[in-house]
Amino acid sequence: MRRVVSLFLPYLPIERLRRQDRFAAPRPEPRVLQLPVDDNPGACSVPRGGGWRPGARWARAEMLRKVAGEARSPAEVQREIALLPLHAQPPMRELGRRSEAAQHPFKRPASPPRAARTDPQVAASPLALIGKVGRRDEIVAACPAAKALGIHVGMAATHARALVSDLDFRPAAPKGDAMLLDRLALFGIRRWSPVVAVSPPDGVWLDLTGAAHLHGGEARFCRRLQSFCCRAGFTARIAIADTPGAAHALARYGREDIAIVAPGGVLRALSPLPVAALRLEDAALAAARKFGFETIADLLPVARAPLARRLGMATIDRLDQALGGKAEPITPRENIVVPMVERRLLEPIGTAEAIAQVMQDLLKDLAELLQRKGLGARSLRLIALRIDGGEQMVAIGTSRPTREVAHLLRLLKLRIDRIDPGLGLEQFRLLAPHTETLDAENLGAILAGEAVVRDPARLVDVVAGRIGQGAVYRFAPVESHVPERAVRAASPIEAQGTWPPWQRPVRLFARPEPLHGVMALMPDQPPRRFEWRGRTHRVVAGDGPERIHGEWWRRDAEVWAVRDYYRLEDEYGGRYWVFRRGDGVTSDTGDLTWWMHGVFA
Repeated sequence: MRRVVSLFLPYLPIERLRRQDRFAAPRPEPRVLQLPVDDNPGACSVPRGGGWRPGARWARAEMLRKVAGEARSPAEVQREIALLPLHAQPPMRELGRRSEAAQHPFKRPASPPRAARTDPQVAASPLALIGKVGRRDEIVAACPAAKALGIHVGMAATHARALVSDLDFRPAAPKGDAMLLDRLALFGIRRWSPVVAVSPPDGVWLDLTGAAHLHGGEARFCRRLQSFCCRAGFTARIAIADTPGAAHALARYGREDIAIVAPGGVLRALSPLPVAALRLEDAALAAARKFGFETIADLLPVARAPLARRLGMATIDRLDQALGGKAEPITPRENIVVPMVERRLLEPIGTAEAIAQVMQDLLKDLAELLQRKGLGARSLRLIALRIDGGEQMVAIGTSRPTREVAHLLRLLKLRIDRIDPGLGLEQFRLLAPHTETLDAENLGAILAGEAVVRDPARLVDVVAGRIGQGAVYRFAPVESHVPERAVRAASPIEAQGTWPPWQRPVRLFARPEPLHGVMALMPDQPPRRFEWRGRTHRVVAGDGPERIHGEWWRRDAEVWAVRDYYRLEDEYGGRYWVFRRGDGVTSDTGDLTWWMHGVFA
């Protein structure tokens, strides 16, 4: 018999944001419990004041009663102890003795429990989330405190703000909620059941068939699951039934937080639930209200053909899926396992030759594993464990997915000098955390003798392995007229785009440098003289201007901004690319300052 668990988180968006606020808020300083000092401790040889010696259970209980105003005399305590059986009477060391309790100099005071550290204002403040529904902003989620103030899901945001002006309104983040549900499903695959799927937008399905006994039964599993959600800060409703549709309906519309339907009892459990529990569309729900169908029990005696004409075939399918008449498979969330191979050595090693041999053996095993899965490695991570418990790790990356042992071994050998063997290495693990699909290579052109362009990926990998991945790149064009935005650093193996036809300097400065002492005839003539980096340059030839307007859609300062660029050549043969801010006529276009932006070859 199939058993499906539906985990429903009714306040998932609200509680996720509160969880973020709780961890982001600064923790208050722990408070130490200060007990009052008794000025009349009785006959005692120790100084007055202080607390009770740790371990004196009877003495501490008496102290708490004294604080509460229910102190008893020592005679009453002795009479109570005398009435106890001999095996239940406490030994003398547990009766305690009043003494001066000095704080341990190396022990920090006990911190309050984690729940006590949360800010009550953050936890109890009403909160509502606003999202875009159609063309207007609506309330998409509200906490119980906000609902008590009259805020409900579907209310217009303007109406809600007018109703409660000081309510905490925040924009909804459905992507964050979906990521949290996906993480929860992945956690469930690894801990609870091999078949776990997300039930958007606020739930998770678990197929518990054949796995309930591993968790101590269905009831115990539900209690543990609810406790887990409570510790994580989420309100949870759980239902177990024979079908996913029935579990989904009971978790959201049932009366109990934990509902377990016995096998074969789905019909009886679903009958009192409303029609909306069948996951129907809005049009079907409106038609059901029009024809007077309020509960699922009202749909059961109606013939299928008239019911399909009134509410649609989707209603019949949902009803059959909930009752078990039609299969509803659960598409599980795929648990992505990182390809890994491992070697344990009989004797520890420490030489470079031995480490290289282990690398080669690991790469052969990993290549076979990747070939069976049709994958190629983009990054590898080698972890070596020393006999003293230390760990050494090196990593490499490739420009394209590959599983060629010789190429990967060459890259790993470049990292051997970074491994400190210590007293010896006894265990190695090789992982491929980043993989991509790698199909078979087409050798038809090579066998036919055609000229094939060599792939520079291997050379790029070797060079990047020596000088660093970020030091190897090529320039690629960007669709922008502003020079500093028209170029970007791209991957060396990336296809080169089409460069614009206009001339640009070989060296373009990341930040233009100011020029001084510029002499130019306004508004369109190139400069005749300028000073740059403490040296005076006399211009013998110039060309321009090339006018470039600012990109007004980026920021307001570029709406009227204008640059006039000139190509200049000085008396020593140097060629420069300079520009003037402004068109030389209107002051709104720029401040008429001159700048050096590049140098030609």
